[in-house]
Amino acid sequence: MVAIERSGGVTVVRMGHGKANALDIELCQALVAAFDAHRADDSGALVLVGQGSIFSAGVDLPRVLDGRRPYVERFIPALIRMFEAALFHPKPVVAAINGHAIAGGCVLACAADQRLMADGAGRIGVPELLVGVPFPFVALEIMRAAAQPHALRELLWGGGTVVAEIALRQGLVDAVVEPEALVARAVDRARSLAALPPQAFALAKRQLLLPIAERLRAHAAQADATMTDLWAADETLARVGAYAARVLKTGQRG
Repeated sequence: MVAIERSGGVTVVRMGHGKANALDIELCQALVAAFDAHRADDSGALVLVGQGSIFSAGVDLPRVLDGRRPYVERFIPALIRMFEAALFHPKPVVAAINGHAIAGGCVLACAADQRLMADGAGRIGVPELLVGVPFPFVALEIMRAAAQPHALRELLWGGGTVVAEIALRQGLVDAVVEPEALVARAVDRARSLAALPPQAFALAKRQLLLPIAERLRAHAAQADATMTDLWAADETLARVGAYAARVLKTGQRG
C-alpha cells in the first residue's frame, strides 16, 4: 500500500494502492503512519509519489457508495487527519506528481511544501463540486494556500482538471519536469530543503501556516460536521453515483 525507501538522506514514500491510489480509510491511515514515522527518524525530508501514471485519483467513490453513512462517518476523519499530517509535517515535504492528481489527490499534493509534476498527459484539479461533495475545511484551506488567487474560484467552481503547464501558471505546481527525471529532481529539491537548519525551517513553516491553524481551531469542527452530513445524505450519494457512472471509466475519482 505504501512503500518507503531512502535516497541520500531523503525518505521516498511511494503510494501503491490499486490502479489509482484511490483514497480510502486504509490508504489515509497508512500515509498518516508514514508521516508520523518520518517525524521521529533521522531523514531530513520526505518525497511523496504515486505509482505508474497516477499520483492519486482521489476518493474511492465506489467504497463510499457501498458503505454509505457508516463508512462516510469513519472515512472523513481519516481523510482530514491525512491532509493535516501532510500539511503540518515539520520537515520538508515534496510531492512528485507522476500523473493524475484528482480531487483529494490534488489536495494531498498541494499540502506539500514543493510540488513537481511530470510533463505529459497527467491532469490535476479539484472537481469535488462536480462530483457533488463539499470540501473538508482543511482541504479548502490547502487549496487557498496553493492556488493563485485569480485561479482559485475557477478551479473550485469550474471543477475542471488541467495539464502540468497550466497547473504551473495556476500555482498548483512549482515546476514541470520530464517524467523520467521526476523522482530524482524531487529528491534533489527535498535534499536542498533538508539542508536548511531543521528547527528554523520547522518554525518558519509553523509561522506560515499559523493563519490556517487558527481558522481550523475556530471553524473546522462545526464546518466538518455539516460537511459530513452532506457527504452522507441520500441526495449527495445519488449525485456521486451518477458522477461515478459517467467518469470512473476515464480514471478519475473524487
